[in-house]
Amino acid sequence: MLLWTNPIGMKAFNLTEEFAKASAPLAANQGLYNGFLAAGILWGFLNKDKVHSYATKVFFVTCVVVAALYGAYSVNISILIKQGTPAIIALALILLSAKAQKE
Repeated sequence: MLLWTNPIGMKAFNLTEEFAKASAPLAANQGLYNGFLAAGILWGFLNKDKVHSYATKVFFVTCVVVAALYGAYSVNISILIKQGTPAIIALALILLSAKAQKE
């Protein structure tokens, strides 16, 4: 979000200066969205109430999975692998941890 038009950001995402400047508002929006998702997931991990902690983590990680599915559908299937795989693994681990706590 902050380095999108910076040489570091352009190199990381293989962008031309022209494209980086033209797409900067979209990158800012995406960065803000990702920041909110990260804040929600962190909130879930820091919440002392086990029920609310679990529900918050499941909700926000599921949001990431849905975003990956939509990105794969609307932009490129590789988004499902790059964004969706870590989120699906995280969701599975959250669900498994809840099951383990019940046993």
